[in-house]
Amino acid sequence: MTQPSNEGALNLRYIDAGLKKARFSDHVATGFFYVVSAAFVLLLIAFTLYVVWGGVKALKPEIFSFGINGIGNQFFNTVYLVVLSLIISVPIGVFAGVYMAEYAPPGRVTNSLRMAIETLSSLPSIVVGLFGYLVFIIMVHSQWSLFAGSLAVSVLSLPLITSTTYDAFKTLPSGYKEGSLALGATHFETIWHVMLPATIGPIVTGVILAAGRGFGEAAALLYTAGMSTDINWNNWNLASPACPLNPFRPGETLSLQVWAARTEGVGAGAADTAAAASAVLMIMVLVFSIGARLVSRYVTKKTEGENA
Repeated sequence: MTQPSNEGALNLRYIDAGLKKARFSDHVATGFFYVVSAAFVLLLIAFTLYVVWGGVKALKPEIFSFGINGIGNQFFNTVYLVVLSLIISVPIGVFAGVYMAEYAPPGRVTNSLRMAIETLSSLPSIVVGLFGYLVFIIMVHSQWSLFAGSLAVSVLSLPLITSTTYDAFKTLPSGYKEGSLALGATHFETIWHVMLPATIGPIVTGVILAAGRGFGEAAALLYTAGMSTDINWNNWNLASPACPLNPFRPGETLSLQVWAARTEGVGAGAADTAAAASAVLMIMVLVFSIGARLVSRYVTKKTEGENA
């Protein structure tokens, strides 16, 4: 009678030792990931402070002017180019994500699409720039323009928006779709009126993150958008090459201005211009990254409250 109880006690000791070992391993792994996360946060803070402080020291009233020595025109070109790229990439990316999640049959078609998206997302931006130069400029007999640059940036943004939309639809609880179909709605009506509003938060996050990447893009625009800016703010004829809203004019962005000022700038204020433009770019990317979180959280809470 005593032997089974001894075996049971021995088994309990083994189980207790295994649990202690598992807890210890869990604590070690958790601590390791905390250290890695803290290192990334500290690196981001240090890098941000370094860039922003260098820009603050270089700030002068003429830096933000719309003249030759200012960054006003480049700032406008950057925002305008990103807006153009989002107008192109958002509808295509969202529709592609919806098609993959709801219409594409599982098999070779879906696998090929996912492979294409993963390949596009891993392409170096300089390769996309060369592709844009050959296709959007050489093959169509055009010239450097903001429109060609926006097309190149759209190629970089499409995988992110498509993947975000696809994941949002796949992680949506099945009750949304099944409840709508049970009430007599068609598949398209279910997607448009039920599923798309419920996934708008993650989709908005992907769109804003894609915009943040467009703000800092330089290599792809080097071959497509051009390195010159000739804007007349009194000319609003869209057919004129000097009109600010003409998408077919060359346009230097802030990232290109930083590159040019650091590599080719020979003037006395080139270093200050590059530092100020870098600080403005850093602040813009941070604002869009934080805005992505806030907008996504707000839209998601509002949608969940309306659907509750």
